[in-house]
Amino acid sequence: MRFLRGAVAVLFACAAAGQGVIELEVDAREAPQRLIHVRETLPVSAGPLALLYPKWIPGEHGPTGPIADVVNLRIRAGQNILPWKRDSTDLFQFNANVPTGAAAVEVEFDFVSPPEAGGFSAGSSMTTELAVLSWNQFLLYPQSSPDSLRFHARLRLPRDWRFGTALPVAQEKNNQIEFQTVSLTTLIDSPVAAGAHTRTLDLGTVDGAKHTLHIAADSEKALEMPAELEQHYQNLVREAGALFGTRHYREYHFLMTLSDHIASFGLEHHESSDDRLEERFLLDENSLKTQADLLAHEFTHSWNGKYRRPVGLATKDYQEPMKGDLLWVYEGLTEYLGAVLAARSGINTPAQFRDWLAMNGAHFDHESGRNWRPLADTAISAQILYGAREDYADARRGVDFYGEAALLWLDVDTTIRRLSKGTKSLDDFCKAFYGGGGGRVEMKTYTLQDLTAALNSVQAHDWAGVFRDRVETVERRAPLAGIRAAGWKVSYDSKRSEMWTAEEDEHKMIDLQFSLGMVVKNEGAVQDVVLGGPAQKAGVTPASRITTVNGRGFSAAILREAVQAAAEKDEPVELVARNGEYSTTHKIDYFGGEKYPHLQRENGQADLLEPIIAPRVSR
Repeated sequence: MRFLRGAVAVLFACAAAGQGVIELEVDAREAPQRLIHVRETLPVSAGPLALLYPKWIPGEHGPTGPIADVVNLRIRAGQNILPWKRDSTDLFQFNANVPTGAAAVEVEFDFVSPPEAGGFSAGSSMTTELAVLSWNQFLLYPQSSPDSLRFHARLRLPRDWRFGTALPVAQEKNNQIEFQTVSLTTLIDSPVAAGAHTRTLDLGTVDGAKHTLHIAADSEKALEMPAELEQHYQNLVREAGALFGTRHYREYHFLMTLSDHIASFGLEHHESSDDRLEERFLLDENSLKTQADLLAHEFTHSWNGKYRRPVGLATKDYQEPMKGDLLWVYEGLTEYLGAVLAARSGINTPAQFRDWLAMNGAHFDHESGRNWRPLADTAISAQILYGAREDYADARRGVDFYGEAALLWLDVDTTIRRLSKGTKSLDDFCKAFYGGGGGRVEMKTYTLQDLTAALNSVQAHDWAGVFRDRVETVERRAPLAGIRAAGWKVSYDSKRSEMWTAEEDEHKMIDLQFSLGMVVKNEGAVQDVVLGGPAQKAGVTPASRITTVNGRGFSAAILREAVQAAAEKDEPVELVARNGEYSTTHKIDYFGGEKYPHLQRENGQADLLEPIIAPRVSR
């Protein structure tokens, strides 16, 4: 996963696993009103019945099941409504008593999707024009293995809506879709993206597997994908196959939804990915620069995260807590490989790839939270860090197991290349660790010991020691050895890079973290300050709002000019900021001018980044 109209479905199950097929009917015709209506019929036997609402959602790494959005829950046996009671300690469990003679119960409930765009799949997932339907939000299931529970689902969509999904379709007619009977595991792993404005692109059948891109948007205009980007996504399909050597899926579906009113993120599934971007993503140059690689990241997860999965994330059901210890592999290696594949596919240019490395390296090398928190703790704490606030993020550390771990995996890649004298690389590890078999959905778990053994089979080295030092130990400096070994170093000057500028424009902010030590929104709100940095020492506080800069009304341009003027005149930057009901003047003693990171070539060293991102498939 990378940093959501209404639908409700109920999945109730029989008391014993494998005792018949559960019939699920999801009515999403009121999705434009963020309402979903669900009916489920399931075989049961007399006696106590415990029904569970999925709590820990795969790929979200936390107990994010939106139980509070389930309303109007009723359980019936024939004409009789059965009383139910929520468990007092596990609020995701509902208990009922099935009367003697009843062979089935019928469950009904509604699901209300929130209007806010924040969060992951529990956030807003519907507008008047489209909906992303995540089956885990529309079901209850019995205490049994999700692999053994069988569901036969039917879905009704608003008139004239089209859809995309990896879930096998049995038949469809008049906006009613009947799906093939599948396990609960497959159902939850196969979301549906639907809408009034849709487009489907064939990305090619490669290695016997068909690849399809489904786009649902809030407008027809938003569907206009540049032909060049379509070609790059076709390249991605081929480059991923060249990297991993095997495809562990029958077919693959990219589900791209474009809206400013649903949560923006990516979520991996084994045979599909849920890729949510702003409405004008395909039309906006900055969005294409900063977010086009999202599909590469989520596609990589089909191998790293879905097929090969850390044992702590491969839980027996959706209630058992996940252990995120190896998220620096699950997400960090995916972040690195996704960026490499995006460059090999042409989604990002070599210069943009280098900008990404420079921004990562600079950020983590200056992060004050490194003084107390190791990378390992950011992975273990994922479930609380995803929702952490933006203020004092530098001191807190966030989900660093993405970007910092990507730097670590560059180090692993360059180390293999150096020790093998250029005969091997991380590509060889990917083929060995993620290859074999293919053509079907399966999961193979691993431990840290399995990982280091696989690396040693490619290139002997003290990998356990490397990971212990880089992951488990408090390290004041970021792992920049991979950048240096690749023949580059992080340097700083007053010119913003292409990617830095695109990120600022995309997020409507002024990022002065390496100069004044703060990040400011374009309207003047202080998003964050660096603990111990010049702005924080001068008393500037996150969530305050800058009103004037050196006596002039605030603007992004005036703030940047003031930073440069301070360097030339050796005078502090004077800000007036409103914090709550009071305004305060802050004089920031910083005279170094604007500073932005870049990668600069190291004299006398070979450039390893070029071969790392060179295409593996001829165009």
